Amino acid sequence: MSRNTKINVLLLIVVAALAVLPLAFGLGDHKEEPFTGADAEAETAITEIKPDYEPWFSPLYEPPSGEIESALFSLQAALGAGVLAYYFGVHRGRRQGEQRALERARDAESAAGGAATAEESTAERA
Repeated sequence: MSRNTKINVLLLIVVAALAVLPLAFGLGDHKEEPFTGADAEAETAITEIKPDYEPWFSPLYEPPSGEIESALFSLQAALGAGVLAYYFGVHRGRRQGEQRALERARDAESAAGGAATAEESTAERA
């Protein structure tokens, strides 16, 4: 196994552990909704500290249910991942294309240089 493969396997294990350990240890069981987002947690903390607090503004769109909100969040995450994957794919493709073009240019130079050397040696013999 190469060094990069070992690192990738180790990273996958760490990511899996981060996803599974909170569920296995029951973290958040004492809460009504254990896996709510940071926005909901902040709102709860603010209302506990200062019950008469009024937000500065309200959301432009309030989803009718938590499931729709989760679906929209997932869609946003998927679109973001798609944009990033497209960018990195294009960037890598361009880099590989430039590398192949440089290799072809080097091959053409070496082939032309070899042909010129062969012509010189033939001319010297004559």
